[in-house]
Amino acid sequence: LIEMTMVIRLLYHSLLANLFLLRPTTCFVSPVTSCTAATTSGSSLPSQRWQITNMSSSSSSSQWNESPTSTSEEQTLAKSLSIWPLDTYNVNLLNEVRHKQYTNPNPPLPIYDLVVIGAGAGGLVSSRQAARRGAKSCMISAELAGGDCLNAGCVPSKALLRCAKLVREAKKIVVQNNEYGISVTNSGKTSDMNVSVDFPKIMERMRKLRAHIAPVDGHARGDSLGTQTFQGRGVFTSPSTIEVVEHGQQLGAESNPILHFRKAVIATGGRPFVPDNIPGLKEAPYTTNLSLFNLQQLPKRMVVLGAGVVALEMAQAFASFGSEVTVLQRSRLLSRGDEEAAEAIKQTLEKEGVKFLSGVSVNEVTTIKEASNDDVLPLMSVSLSCAEHTESISLDCECLLLALGRTANVDSLGLESAGVDFHPSKGILVNDFSQSVSNPDVYAVGDCVSDVFRLTHMSGEMAKVVVQNALFKGQWRLSSLVVPAVMYTDPEYATIGKIYVDENDNVVSPIENNEEVDVYKAELQHNDRAILDSSDKTSFVKILCKKGTGTIVGCTIVSSRAGEMINEVSLAMKHDISLEGVGRNIHSYPTLGEAVMGCGIQFINSRWETMH
Repeated sequence: LIEMTMVIRLLYHSLLANLFLLRPTTCFVSPVTSCTAATTSGSSLPSQRWQITNMSSSSSSSQWNESPTSTSEEQTLAKSLSIWPLDTYNVNLLNEVRHKQYTNPNPPLPIYDLVVIGAGAGGLVSSRQAARRGAKSCMISAELAGGDCLNAGCVPSKALLRCAKLVREAKKIVVQNNEYGISVTNSGKTSDMNVSVDFPKIMERMRKLRAHIAPVDGHARGDSLGTQTFQGRGVFTSPSTIEVVEHGQQLGAESNPILHFRKAVIATGGRPFVPDNIPGLKEAPYTTNLSLFNLQQLPKRMVVLGAGVVALEMAQAFASFGSEVTVLQRSRLLSRGDEEAAEAIKQTLEKEGVKFLSGVSVNEVTTIKEASNDDVLPLMSVSLSCAEHTESISLDCECLLLALGRTANVDSLGLESAGVDFHPSKGILVNDFSQSVSNPDVYAVGDCVSDVFRLTHMSGEMAKVVVQNALFKGQWRLSSLVVPAVMYTDPEYATIGKIYVDENDNVVSPIENNEEVDVYKAELQHNDRAILDSSDKTSFVKILCKKGTGTIVGCTIVSSRAGEMINEVSLAMKHDISLEGVGRNIHSYPTLGEAVMGCGIQFINSRWETMH
């Protein structure tokens, strides 16, 4: 009776956590092997009963300290994790996603239904969903739970983009006699004024909001859902075992936990690609997305190497803040993507002060001055050749942002010991079930997988596929997924179907075998909401259908809220709703989304019966 009561209490607190994002007392669950309990009907999981064991990792010794009271060891570790400065917000973040001192579950369970290496979107979803469905699961977090998305990608970048958009909006109303009829007064007098940007405050806001979101990805949240968390580096030692190399230990150390698994998931993500053929680059204090959000001073000049999603989002943001931004393109903008969309976005960014150089070949990077402290930025010079100049030129900058795509994290995982085939840069080779082509007990999700969309929502969806297939004998296929991709510039650029983001961070459109399509296009310059908002003068929705049919095979949207609008097309494609069905769906007026309906109306009108 006592044990049944404990199970009911666990379920109750888990339910509250799911509904209201509350954080129950930190704990993890472990099985009592001599007893039985109901599991999901039809599953392949063994019967088991759970007991609650308190975690010791939440003691005060595991808490980070703010500067200036933080130790030199804390500061060194925080910088190695690319989380800086150690202010209140970053300390709160680290206390959720990377405990300073952590006691791993000891002893580990005799065997796990699912062991996940990696704590980003794919690792979090797979380990937690497995636990919620009755599996004995654990997650191994080598660095920061939440991965790139929380710590150095989606979350911090969108916080900056919001501030950048506000700067652009503010500039519209400080102009005297502007069209909006809004004036900014100064000492009772209306006059032109400048919009000032407090960059340290912008970055502080980003850190505050990131820390606010962090508990959802934190260790305590996982514990409350029933999955164990190990801190350390997961390394396969055989096709069915993983060693957790604890921080400060070497592979093979006697104290390292050894985890036995029935199924395993590799969710180690990716890292920014850094070319090794540019003299001086490796020695230069360049920036990637991993370190960009640690900036505390606005660089006067920023040079962006690359012209994909990250490059263009950050180019627009920093130009809005006041940096002189130059984007270096190796090929045309958004290589192999929709040319009309690329041109529309380029024109917008150029009007906002972003400079573009095309056909660029970087000859050398010279470090003129290193950064002496957080308040002093480095100085570099980039020597290059480009189509716009007959001779080599040099660009000085305080920030050199590398945005050349990503490389899969497959190094030092012991994949050879596990019998898992992989490509050294593209990632794990999987079949249509997200299963290793060479070890059927190992699956992989997210950016560490070869030839899949490198997107946060793709990682999460792949994790659902893996849990179903690995633990419940499912047959869910990656090829059945319909995945939208969005670049959050202003206007946004959203694509789906035949158009996606490749490993080089480019939006591509591989129309196979010269497949013939019909194109339906609605321009937002005729959309009433866009007219009333004085926005989206060059924006459009373009939907591709199989020739002579209403079957949607792709879509491109350039618009203020393209990321929201694309979801309607995603739903239609997933559930085989024709373009005619989209056109006959009533849309609220006035909305930008009516442009999607407009493409459907074009399809309907092309087949109208007419009176003669």
